[in-house]
Formats: sequence, C-alpha cells, structure tokens
Amino acid sequence: MTRRITQLLIGLAMYGISLAMFIRAGLGLDPWDVFHQGLAGKLGWSIGTVVVVVSFLVLLLWIPLRQMPGFGTLANAVLVGVFADLGLALIPAFSHLGGQIAMLGGAVLLNGIASACYIGARLGPGARDGLMTGLARRTGWSVRLSRTLIEVVVLGSGWLLGGSVGVGTVVYALAIGPLVQLLLPVFVVPEKSVREMAGTFDNRGSVEAEPAKP
Repeated sequence: MTRRITQLLIGLAMYGISLAMFIRAGLGLDPWDVFHQGLAGKLGWSIGTVVVVVSFLVLLLWIPLRQMPGFGTLANAVLVGVFADLGLALIPAFSHLGGQIAMLGGAVLLNGIASACYIGARLGPGARDGLMTGLARRTGWSVRLSRTLIEVVVLGSGWLLGGSVGVGTVVYALAIGPLVQLLLPVFVVPEKSVREMAGTFDNRGSVEAEPAKP
C-alpha cells in the first residue's frame, strides 16, 4: 500500500507540473486544460484553482452515473491543481521557438510518465476519467466515443472562452495514448499485489484501456 500511495502522489505532482510546462510552452493545451485556462481567464482565478473546482463539479456528475470515488480520485481532484500553480510559479515562459518546442516535448513526456504512475497505482480514476468510463457504462457507448464527445465539448467551450489551442493540442492528442501504453507496464501495481495488500479489489482502481486527463 505504501508503494501505491507514494506512486499516486508522485504521479499527481508530476501531472500538475506537466500542465504548467504546457502553459509555459505556449503552443496549445490538451482539451480539458484549454477549458481550464479559458475559464481561469474569465474568472480571474489561477488555473490551479479552476482545475480543483472543476474536478469537484465533475465529481457531482458521477452521482447519476453511480460512480464511486476512490482515494486516488479525491487526491487527484486537489493535488493536480496545487502543483500546476506551483509549477507556474517556478517555471519561466519561453519567448523563442526552440525553447517552446523543448518545453512542449518535456511536458508531453512528463505527462505520460505521470499518467502511468497514477493510473498504475490503482487507487481510483481521476474525476474526468471516471466521467468518461461512467458515461460509457451507463449509455453502452464505447470508451473511445465517450471520451471523444466529452473532449470535443470541453475543447470547443475552452476555445470560446479564450483557452490556448495550437500544435501542442494536436501533439498531445497523438502522443499521450501510445506513450502511456508504453510506460504503464513499468508502473502498474499487479492485481495480485493489490489483493494481497488490500484484501479486496474493485474495478474503481482498474487500469483503463484508454487513459485520459485527470
């Protein structure tokens, strides 16, 4: 259990830092963070605060979907936003293209490692992941279709709010799935070990075939 919690917390910290790196690269964000950034600009809040508030609002949508959060779900809802703001306070913006490209590449790589860490810990999906899988289960749609519909809605909304859409948005969409799939076997806690540590294991902590945003 110690390994799982440690891995979860490190993964969420890295995820928040990777979000800050995407923003500092200035080349576009993933769909949910386009929405977060656009909303932050309209409300005058920090993006970390918006990430936390939106996470808990999304968790309210779990109620009609009959989803139950795990420890990792609640930790995700709080820590990603906290570390995003911390990263923004520490990481400078880049004004030249070479630095922006390097920052974007580092952000994608760190995000992939972070995703594999927190998903592999098997302590509950993120609020946005759970919305996707819960919608798929309740409607009979595929996870891919549910994810696509949700992300199209949040991307369009975020763009209208003034969020940053660009080449980074496309790079993230193309790279994150294969990257997490490659890294996940390194970080996933075997189901047998989970049962030995926790006694029982339910599907809230299972690894999804198509990992998505926290």
